[in-house]
Amino acid sequence: MMHNGRAARRQTMRAIRPRRSGALPLLVLCWAGAAAVMALWWQNTPVVHMDLAEWLLGAGRLTGLLGGYAIALVVVLMARVPALERRVGSDRVTRWHSMGGRYAVGLVIAHVPLTVWGYAVQANSEPVAQAVTIVTEFPRMIKATAGTVLLLVISFVSAGAVRRRTRYETWYYLHLLTYLAVYLSFWHQLATGAEFVGNAAARTAWYTLYGAAGALLLRYRVLDPILLNRRHQMRVERTVYEAPGVVSVLITGRRLHRLGAQPGQFFRWRFLTDGLRWSSNPYSLSAPPRPDLLRITVKANGEHSEALARLEPGTRVWAEGPYGALTAARRSQEKVLMIAGGAGITPMRALFETLPGGPGDLTLLYRASKTEDLALWAELRAIASARGARLLYAVNGPDGVRPEITPRRLRELLPDIDDHDVFVCGPAGLARQSYEALREAGVPTRRIHHESFEM
Repeated sequence: MMHNGRAARRQTMRAIRPRRSGALPLLVLCWAGAAAVMALWWQNTPVVHMDLAEWLLGAGRLTGLLGGYAIALVVVLMARVPALERRVGSDRVTRWHSMGGRYAVGLVIAHVPLTVWGYAVQANSEPVAQAVTIVTEFPRMIKATAGTVLLLVISFVSAGAVRRRTRYETWYYLHLLTYLAVYLSFWHQLATGAEFVGNAAARTAWYTLYGAAGALLLRYRVLDPILLNRRHQMRVERTVYEAPGVVSVLITGRRLHRLGAQPGQFFRWRFLTDGLRWSSNPYSLSAPPRPDLLRITVKANGEHSEALARLEPGTRVWAEGPYGALTAARRSQEKVLMIAGGAGITPMRALFETLPGGPGDLTLLYRASKTEDLALWAELRAIASARGARLLYAVNGPDGVRPEITPRRLRELLPDIDDHDVFVCGPAGLARQSYEALREAGVPTRRIHHESFEM
């Protein structure tokens, strides 16, 4: 897989630019939208007297508007827009999606009792009786109630403690019901929201917001994957044993170089065979893409990854991507340190071969439990020898003691560590320890590049 290295380095050289964080402008834009929603509420709110019902209904309207806005943002973040993921990173987009979902559900949970209580006080009735009246007599409220219940179920299943005990496939397909929940709850916002009744401009803006979110979702989650897989016709060529519990899957197809994939990126893979066709999992490319061949290397860590070793040649492959921002475009310095652990070696192996640099510019530190777990080691040694790069490994001692990554050891390894870009990929513990040591060793935060695929 190495003979394509020079061509891949030329390609990645074109992508290298000093990068500024893409997160801040996007966050500012999101908060500006929230401010616009609050301005809409304020414009349509008359003078509030010292009346409990008015206070409750006003708060219910505001939480409902902000909840609707947050739901639209969550849909955009679910769309896997390539430009967004490249700019801020797939892991950060995933965290934003999770956080936005919690905000949206929290606002909806506040909106419902505030509104019911406000109408109950206004009508001098019991809250339960008033809730029944609202659901059965207000327009579009039966659909909105069903959508709200779906959102609550999805949020419950996505909660950390429950999510860890739920099969990935169960969680994934329940999560898809979010789209139905959004559809069911959308219409009552326009039918009953005081900000939209009689305000054509506000209705147009709300339709535009949700229409844009739906269009992004349709394009990037439905149409683009269909076109990609029809165009490239990917199949499994063979599987290769690499290390205990580690297997590479070689995938053939048509004009694969036109996928636009870069070393360090990943796809979401679905193998169309019994037991795997309903699962879609993220795996990084472990070698530079070739016109006729892609390779992923997977460490057994569950039923799906374990089953990949049994894939038959010719199995059809469905892929979505490429995703991820752990690429040469992050680089700003001449010298680069790569720190990898576990399955994190896969994107690092591709970067190790393709990142432009002269002798001594590249260093790869590979962390594993024992030497037998150093997957792709022969390839890494060949790359290091050919490129004049440094290849180091750290494994547990005979007594099982794990060698720590400390600021002192980093400075001993690379006295000019503060002049390096650092790419980190591995388990959360390794990433956290490496980040803290790198910062103490003098590496600026903007030059520590990490992307987690533990989604």
